[in-house]
Amino acid sequence: MNFSKKTLKNGLRVITIPKPDSLATTVLVLVEAGSKYETKEINGLSHFLEHMCFKGTTKRPTALDIAGELDGLGAEYNAFTSQEWTGYYAKVQNEHKDKALDVISDLYLNPVFNLVEIEKEKGVVIEELNMYEDTPQRKVQDLFSECLYGDQPAGWDVGGKKEIIQKLNREDFLKYRGEHYVAKATIIVAAGAVDEKWLLPQIEKHFVGISNAPKFGKLKTQEAQEKPALLVKFKESDQTHLVLGVRAFDAFDERRYAGEVLADILGGGMSSRLFQRVREELGAAYYVNASLDLYSDHGYFAVSAGVDHKKLEIVIKAILDELMKIASNSLTDKELHRAKDHLSGRMTLGLETSDALALFYGGQEVLKREVATPEEVLKKIHFVTKENIVGLAKEIFKNSSLNMSLIGPYKDKAPLEKTLKF
Repeated sequence: MNFSKKTLKNGLRVITIPKPDSLATTVLVLVEAGSKYETKEINGLSHFLEHMCFKGTTKRPTALDIAGELDGLGAEYNAFTSQEWTGYYAKVQNEHKDKALDVISDLYLNPVFNLVEIEKEKGVVIEELNMYEDTPQRKVQDLFSECLYGDQPAGWDVGGKKEIIQKLNREDFLKYRGEHYVAKATIIVAAGAVDEKWLLPQIEKHFVGISNAPKFGKLKTQEAQEKPALLVKFKESDQTHLVLGVRAFDAFDERRYAGEVLADILGGGMSSRLFQRVREELGAAYYVNASLDLYSDHGYFAVSAGVDHKKLEIVIKAILDELMKIASNSLTDKELHRAKDHLSGRMTLGLETSDALALFYGGQEVLKREVATPEEVLKKIHFVTKENIVGLAKEIFKNSSLNMSLIGPYKDKAPLEKTLKF
């Protein structure tokens, strides 16, 4: 698939992904600002700032002005914050792409941070945190990061803590935004019925006021583990939610392609090993999957499941058993081909829409400052061998790097600790 990338004189990067037959155009702005760029005193600010950009700008003073204009276009729009970036996007009918760019650039460039709105939005952000507390399937993922990385940015909740959210003020927003929302840390992506000839002049026009200030960096993630680690959160629940996994490598590592195939073999779809073992054979879970999560300076391989309390120990043993089977060279040619075809199909089908294309290209650029096309990624996956996968499994599936987070009605950790062993 064709795309173009241009870096303007001020360092602002522009990616264009033309798809002439698309019925919609997506405009996405990504900035290198997320929880890994925070200090402990402002943890959660990146996410809170994203909320505040929708609460009013100099051109659109109220939240209703912004939402009303986008709703009037029939747009799909939102924003999101992760550990390493924040994104703002609008997906519109092609004839409204000029307006989408105007609104999204306004959100990025001109938030007013009204004092009254800041205080009101604190309640909204805290209720979002409460919602995640009541969603153990999601919350257990945050606990896993904490289990792995502890009290450093990679181990903190992207949403922050309630007591910190309550203390944040307008000066905090202005200072953080000044340090991170700058040209050299920002990418504009447009996908759909667009071309570079249209986009570049529009970017020059709409982003003329972007800051050229220097970009503040982030602390390097520290890796340290000598024995299995367990983090349990007590909660009276109808099922136990767990994440069990190991430390891996960062997003720049060439082993990532073997890692993606490994994750698919173990937990990618209803024919995967873990789905067959845990759900079909044991009847112990509704969901079970595996994933490879990679960042700029750390990464991990993890299995997630929601299981019957009474079958928890059996499930943990089954998961560990399936991981070790791969490391023991039990992989067949049929499984390898199925996983590659599954990954290929999912990627191809998943990139049919303009918003998915924008995030695929923009996400690579904001994380790694390099971009591969879907065809290039699939080619790398195609060349993964059984030896690559078995070698990787032997390398990362070790007791010393084993971790588990768990939410359920457990007050005694000792029995659970005994299960954490290959």
